[in-house]
Amino acid sequence: MRIRNYYNICHRTSNIVNCIPEMPISRHLPTENDQGHTCGQKNNKNKLMKYRHLFFDLDHTLWDFDANAMETLANVYKDLMLEAEGVDDFDLFCKQYLHHNAILWDKYHHGQITSEDLKWKRMSRTLLDFKIGKDELAKKMSEYFLDVLPTKQNLFPYTHEILQHLKQKEYRLHLITNGFEKTQWRKLDNSQLGKYFEEVITSETSNSVKPNKEIFEYALNITGASLSESIMIGDNLDADIKGAMNAGMDAIFVNHLKVETDIQPTYIINHLQELEQIFL
Repeated sequence: MRIRNYYNICHRTSNIVNCIPEMPISRHLPTENDQGHTCGQKNNKNKLMKYRHLFFDLDHTLWDFDANAMETLANVYKDLMLEAEGVDDFDLFCKQYLHHNAILWDKYHHGQITSEDLKWKRMSRTLLDFKIGKDELAKKMSEYFLDVLPTKQNLFPYTHEILQHLKQKEYRLHLITNGFEKTQWRKLDNSQLGKYFEEVITSETSNSVKPNKEIFEYALNITGASLSESIMIGDNLDADIKGAMNAGMDAIFVNHLKVETDIQPTYIINHLQELEQIFL
C-alpha cells in the first residue's frame, strides 16, 4: 500500500480553533498607536529591550510535531504491520491519530488525565476507529512511537537562525514544555536545539502543566527572572498564551496556521523571523 505524506492534509490541531484560508500575514506588530509594543521606534527601544528572559514552547512552535509525527506514524504502520491488524487506510489512521492526540493533550493540559493515559490512549482510540480493541497493541504502538519520534529533526523555518540571532543579542533563552522529560531532551539533542537554552522546564520537573500558573512561577524561580523582563513565545492559545497571561507574563502567539482568535497577546507573529522585529 502506498504511504503518502499526510502533513498537508492533517493540519495541526493542538489549538482547538478554526483554521482560515491562506491569507496575507497579519500581526500585532509596530504601529504608531501601540503603546509599549512598537518596534523600531527610537523612543520605544528601551521598552522593548526590557525583555531579557525569553521562554519558548517546543512542540508546534520550534519543533514541527506534525511533520515529525507523520514520519513516525509511517514507521509504526510499517514496522508493526498495522495493515495486517486491520488498519487498512494509512491516511485515515494519521487523521484519526491527530484528532485523538489533540483532544487528549487538551485534557492533559487541564489535569483531566495522566501522562501515561495520554501516551497510549491516543493510540487505543485510533485503533477503535478501525474497530480494533487491542490495548496491548496500542501500548506497543505508543512505546514504539515515543522511541522513534524524538529522532526526527523537522523544524519550522528559521528556527536555528532566530535562536542564534537571539543568543548573539545576549537574550537568555529557556523552554517551558508540557512534553515528557525524556522525550523532550532527546528531541533537543537530535535536532541540535539544546545548545541554545539555559533552562528546560518540563511538566514532570515542575510538577505542573501549562496553562497552570504554577509552571510559570516555577520557571521564573529556577531562572531567576522577573515577570517584567520575561515573555512567553508559543503556538498554543490555551497552554502558552492564556497560561502566560494569567500568570502576568507577556506573550507572543506564534500563529503558524494563521488562525482567528479574540485573545489579545502582547504580539502575534506568523513566522519565526518576525521575532527579529521585536527583539532588536
